[in-house]
Amino acid sequence: MLKIEKFAAIDIGSNAIRLLIATVIEREGSSPLFKKTSLVRVPIRLGADVFLEEKISEKNYHRMIDAMTAFSLIMKTHNVVSYRACATSAMREARNGTDIAASIFETTGIRIHIIDGTDEAAIIASTDLKDLIEDNKVFLYVDVGGGSTEFTVFANGKSIVSRSFKLGTVRILNDMVRESIWDEVRDWIKENTQQYSKINVIGSGGNINSIYKSSNKKIGKPLSYFFMSSYFERIKEMTYHERIFELQMNPDRADVIIPATRIYLSAMKWSKAKNIYVPKIGLADGIIKSLYNERAAKDMEVR
Repeated sequence: MLKIEKFAAIDIGSNAIRLLIATVIEREGSSPLFKKTSLVRVPIRLGADVFLEEKISEKNYHRMIDAMTAFSLIMKTHNVVSYRACATSAMREARNGTDIAASIFETTGIRIHIIDGTDEAAIIASTDLKDLIEDNKVFLYVDVGGGSTEFTVFANGKSIVSRSFKLGTVRILNDMVRESIWDEVRDWIKENTQQYSKINVIGSGGNINSIYKSSNKKIGKPLSYFFMSSYFERIKEMTYHERIFELQMNPDRADVIIPATRIYLSAMKWSKAKNIYVPKIGLADGIIKSLYNERAAKDMEVR
């Protein structure tokens, strides 16, 4: 007898807002199956507002209301049993972020949790990331967002050290990242990886997923430093419109792809990693896992 339920996660980032619906299938005596059922992505670039004006604009506030109303209806149609909406860098730094979250809840019924970089890293760590992190290997996990990038070093199957930097693709596009931030990231990576003889990078985020898809690599196989370097040089030489048409990128991906690739490439260089693995997991996946674990724990209490 199978138990089948749907859970949903809303990831409110600096570049886009995503709704992920996952079907969780349970069978007694087996580990649960998590199947991605639906993914809706809306390119509301909140970071362009916040990092320049320190607040979310009236226009984007109304776009968020429309998106959350739509997400609410989609979740209802799917019979979602539990959901969580988490907002990261942009809403965290917006002067009106808390007020807008309250207004969205009042208008749409969607409650938004504004989380910090540490919470974000912890949620992502609850995903299938642990299946990739082998006890005898060392990894630098790099999650690139529009407003910030989270770095975590994993060794002996455990998280050793983690840090969030205000180094995001939308910030870089708006020329809001000082050279000193790059220096801080470089020094942190070198300091926390130099004691290991061999390290690999794990990349997370929409941009590295886009790069991986274009590489035609077999799922599970890493991208090499040479590939990433060649890819970076190639996209830098193309115009914004060439990247959209020739590489078939979404317009809101075609500009951020350059700073994102630079971040991944820099992390590989500074950690002396030869490969980057792309397991296609992120904040939304972590939220789904957290919701399921919370529900499972509650069911055990009831019994």
